Amino acid sequence: MERFLKNEAVLAECKIYQMLAAHARERHVSFHTPGHKTGAWDVTELSFSDNLSCPRGCIAEAEKDIAEILGAQKSFILTDGSTSGVLSMLYAAKTLGVKTVAFCEGSHKSVFNGCAMLGLVPLIHPCEKYEKIPFQPTMYALNKEYGEIFKQADALFFTSPDYYGNAADLAGAREYCDKTGKLLLVDGAHGGHLHFDKKRYAGAYADMWVDGVHKSLPAFTQGAVVSARNEKMAAALGKAVDVFRTTSPSYPIMASVEYAVKYPRNEGLERAAKAYQTHERVYENDDWTKLCVRFGKHAFEVEKELEKEGVYAEFCDGNVLTFYLSPATKEWEFSELQSRLQELFKKYPLAEEKEIERVPAPTVYGKNGKEWVEIEKAEGRYCAGLCGMFPPCTPLFQIGEKITAEKLGLLQKSNNAFGLKDGKIMVFKEEK
Repeated sequence: MERFLKNEAVLAECKIYQMLAAHARERHVSFHTPGHKTGAWDVTELSFSDNLSCPRGCIAEAEKDIAEILGAQKSFILTDGSTSGVLSMLYAAKTLGVKTVAFCEGSHKSVFNGCAMLGLVPLIHPCEKYEKIPFQPTMYALNKEYGEIFKQADALFFTSPDYYGNAADLAGAREYCDKTGKLLLVDGAHGGHLHFDKKRYAGAYADMWVDGVHKSLPAFTQGAVVSARNEKMAAALGKAVDVFRTTSPSYPIMASVEYAVKYPRNEGLERAAKAYQTHERVYENDDWTKLCVRFGKHAFEVEKELEKEGVYAEFCDGNVLTFYLSPATKEWEFSELQSRLQELFKKYPLAEEKEIERVPAPTVYGKNGKEWVEIEKAEGRYCAGLCGMFPPCTPLFQIGEKITAEKLGLLQKSNNAFGLKDGKIMVFKEEK
């Protein structure tokens, strides 16, 4: 644990870590799970270790501290990633009477899946784009363009910041929801570090929100937090996390979540990152941790070149290569990245490229069932399942969308994808 959680001042304030550290110093013979039987840091629910399903000791204290830091009435530690937080919010919203949810097409696939699983009606509005990068317009613009969608919705669901570092107009959304009596839910999976900046932080506006702590703070993978702003929401959310959260949570992950939320701000790195976003090849966004660098048609090529040097970006969308920073990133690492990027800018100049648009299906489709077809034979067919690049795990093809050669090319070049199986993609059967 000490190899990864290195800040001793923070560790001294972490209840779960201190419990595990004290236990690791004692003699322990393990006749309990996990099966590796080391019995030191990775333990189960024992007499001294508390229980995430019904916390009364160190976990309860940690969740109380986290809620205070995040400005929540109640916060729940998750060891199943932000996905379980998104599903829990939607489940809680349904118990509070929500039937329809408005959200952007650029949302994480868990929002689409959650609505389908829970029987919530999705009201989907498109993303806007700037130089092929999706961005989030103001609430005024959204309401003007898609006002009917928002009027029909019982809850508005925003992603803020999104995978490109764009913040939603949460202040405008809060005002709208207060006037209309709608719930405001926010997927802040990529914004756990923004609790330092209350103007942009999801928790300053949302009724319920999720922080994917491991994405932008020094927590282990799958560490997250879901929170509620008042007692009514907290009660509903508490029942929901009991449905979706594992009954075998990882204690190291829980300890790392508390550590990450209590980790100090890195203002020097923030200033350096924001200054670099003014570079002509870098997309200037609302989040200093998301460094979106334009390489256009060379993006996948650059990604592979850097990986040969041991430098790994977060994701490539076929246009920008996105590097994620965190308060734990060392300033010299960021400085070296800038130097290497400068060399790549000279080697790979930008060229003008056409936009790739969504092609919606006809009004009637899919009445003949579904089938899996080879990717090479899918052009012109209509997608029957969410499909895209991973990360950022937003649908490249939505259900019912016509499959185009341009987007297929992106899928085939991507290192990872979701919605594919053995080189095949699910499509609706054609009429004979």
